[in-house]
Amino acid sequence: MKRNLTAAVIASALLGSTFAQAETFDLQQLIAAAKQEQPITVYASTGKIVQQAKAFSEQYGLQANGVKADAPQIIEIISREAQAKNVRADVAIVEDAPAGMTQLLNKGYVQSWVPDDLKSSIPARYQDPLTVVLAPNVFAYNTAHHATCPVTNLWQLTEPAWRGRVAMQDPTSKPAYTDWFSQMETHYDQQVREAYQQQFGKPLQTDEKSATAAFVKALAGNGVLLTHSDNDAASAIGAPDGKTDFVGLVSTAKFRDNKQGMKLGLCSGLKPFIGWNYPSLGVVATGSKSPNTAKLFIHYLLTAEGIAPQGVDGKMSTNPAVKLPADEASGIEKYRGELMEYLTATAKEDWKSRQDWQDIWSLNYKK
Repeated sequence: MKRNLTAAVIASALLGSTFAQAETFDLQQLIAAAKQEQPITVYASTGKIVQQAKAFSEQYGLQANGVKADAPQIIEIISREAQAKNVRADVAIVEDAPAGMTQLLNKGYVQSWVPDDLKSSIPARYQDPLTVVLAPNVFAYNTAHHATCPVTNLWQLTEPAWRGRVAMQDPTSKPAYTDWFSQMETHYDQQVREAYQQQFGKPLQTDEKSATAAFVKALAGNGVLLTHSDNDAASAIGAPDGKTDFVGLVSTAKFRDNKQGMKLGLCSGLKPFIGWNYPSLGVVATGSKSPNTAKLFIHYLLTAEGIAPQGVDGKMSTNPAVKLPADEASGIEKYRGELMEYLTATAKEDWKSRQDWQDIWSLNYKK
């Protein structure tokens, strides 16, 4: 879309009938206000933010600079600027939701803003605070070794047959994994318990505080291959000439490497879920000198055009009108209903329990 389109045309193209229901929102007015402001700086943990900021600038005739930084760096930058009352960052896409909520939102350093024209479309669970994108972490297998995923139940990965053959990043250095454990225990523990019954034909008997804790303990004790990065985990699982047959956890972005010969396959049908969606918050810095441009950028990220560079990696918009592109490599769109949904309503509890889950993993880990 060109920047000279009217607000009604833009909204109609992006949002269908939703815009007509949102009488308080005027996209053209927001664009006009933004044109009176300074350029903005946008931080995100993906390098795609540079491309997204450039496309935004071209579409609206504004200037946005995208900067890649990991979540701890983003949080530190915004915190220091807020404390110094010298705000230069305008927008941040924070992929660590518990940290973002605890260290930024709770302290008032950033604000969550949901565009009025999307409030009736975006599910309520993604609005407080606003989640703009979901990053699937999924179980994968090697298609050179198997026609379909060799495991159908998560508890199989705790059995002797899979000892030393599960690959994933180290939960003691990857907060998303301990957050996964916490979310499982809080919201899906009964499903984990039922999966045990389905796999072994008997009820789970454990002294642990939950079925999830019993699963984490058993998995840690089964010789998991721990890696320092998603790339390493994907290489172990999907190497075309790999001698050891691995199953493990990777980002859907790694499936793009299949074009270079990797053999990653999605473990669809795995019970109780094939992975989980990890949320990234979209926030506006409190005290931004360009608040309208910042809001316009948030709105842009919630459109098909705005999220497209991340969509090719399997990352999903929280706007249900936006689907993944047909050429997305993992095929996760077809199986998104099999993903465990991360609920930010309890993200603060995930933050508090990180050390506890790291301890459970560390104390039970055996090579």
